[in-house]
Amino acid sequence: MYSIKTIMPMECPHNDRNIHALFVVMAVAYSAVVLLGVVGNLALILVITRQRELHNVTNVLIANLSVSDLLMSLVCLPFTFIYTFMDHWVFGAVMCKLNSLVQCCSVSVSIFSLVLIAIERHQLILHPRGWRPSLNHACLGISLTWALAALTATPFLLFSRVTDAPLKQLPSVFQERYRGKVVCVEEWPSREIKLTYTTGMLVLQYITPLTFIFICYLKVRPERRVRKDGKNNGCCSFKCYTKRINIMLFSIVVAFVVCWLPLNVFNAVIDWNHEVAMNCTHNLLFSLCHLTAMCSVCINPVFYGFLNHNFQRDLRAFRLCKIVSVRENEYDMVAMSTIHTDVSKMSLKNSINNECQM
Repeated sequence: MYSIKTIMPMECPHNDRNIHALFVVMAVAYSAVVLLGVVGNLALILVITRQRELHNVTNVLIANLSVSDLLMSLVCLPFTFIYTFMDHWVFGAVMCKLNSLVQCCSVSVSIFSLVLIAIERHQLILHPRGWRPSLNHACLGISLTWALAALTATPFLLFSRVTDAPLKQLPSVFQERYRGKVVCVEEWPSREIKLTYTTGMLVLQYITPLTFIFICYLKVRPERRVRKDGKNNGCCSFKCYTKRINIMLFSIVVAFVVCWLPLNVFNAVIDWNHEVAMNCTHNLLFSLCHLTAMCSVCINPVFYGFLNHNFQRDLRAFRLCKIVSVRENEYDMVAMSTIHTDVSKMSLKNSINNECQM
């Protein structure tokens, strides 16, 4: 699961200089992630929103992915970082519930958006003449993902609370240090219910959707696509175009898997064997795993935006308030999912052929 943890102070040997240095390093790292997550995702959302040429299914889903990442960057990262190093909660009962709720909800929206993108790519490439999701379908899918994400995150709203009970159970040596302070914890009706929920969410938010996504991308590999007319030029163009798109989208998925794997393993171990957390490295391990997971909020801008030349061009145009329409044969923004006219189809084909020859 992706909630904030319960801080467990322990009597461990430590060096104040080392702790201060570690705090500075982690603060810089978290600040960099927050800055890139906020600025990058906000820029990506604004460019896609303002450019009519980008209003297609894949880009709408990418924008939704950026919205969830932006929400996590603003709400979850700063509070969790401060809580980890302070060892007590100072943000009140409302933020205690909201932090875990938003983080769980945001992760669900992100992974469900990646699932919808995989479905769209599957239908576009393998069944171009069959059913394909429209913008209305994409909007409906986005609404359902947010509703399902909010529903699955509801237990955090119910069971997260601010209390000083865990601190009162600490050894007497800590009593004075934590007098009048509280922590943000999850108080479940029973351990069995908690394990059932966290394990179920691990399957729902990580294992099942990512398995489905990998299967979809394996099926839409360009070399599996064979044109019936047997024209090599068209087949080459299709492979060149789809390969460029799928590599970028697949890279986003792989990066998401890598970022969230350490925290998934950490939380699963803590949930099933709580005693292993009773050591001096618990907080440090959590911080490293959490920071790695939070790097996922930077994936979208980096892979989809800042590595794409046309995104940089549109971003400069947006900054100068001179956003103009771009002809389709000059525009190579990836994740383009719909072609509306015969003229635009020919322009796309010519653009693709030029790229293949480069």
